[in-house]
Amino acid sequence: MPKGKAEKVQRRKRIRKSIREDMMGTSVRPRLSVYRSNKYIYAQLIDDFAGHTLASASSLEDGVDEDSPVAESRAVGELIAERAQEEDIDEVVFDRGGYQYHGRVEALAEGAREGGLDF
Repeated sequence: MPKGKAEKVQRRKRIRKSIREDMMGTSVRPRLSVYRSNKYIYAQLIDDFAGHTLASASSLEDGVDEDSPVAESRAVGELIAERAQEEDIDEVVFDRGGYQYHGRVEALAEGAREGGLDF
């Protein structure tokens, strides 16, 4: 039986909530949060204790013009890693945001690792 859009959204929210219960970002080791829309992908480094974003990157930015969405995601991962290095951040906690660790989310993570982030 096919699931409706509302059921998929509720399932993702439930998964996201259970993931977030176990992880917390700090200023030393912030949370690398991923949001994936149909067209774009976004990444943020978040300090949950202070409640603010340390750095962000998205596929909407100039210089992130790749042929495929997966290659674009890898470039966003490298960009967020570069911005993390500017903030003297080497380690992060990866928050996949309820999405499967596959495709664009995996490519973003691999790009961030290649850029120098450790998680």
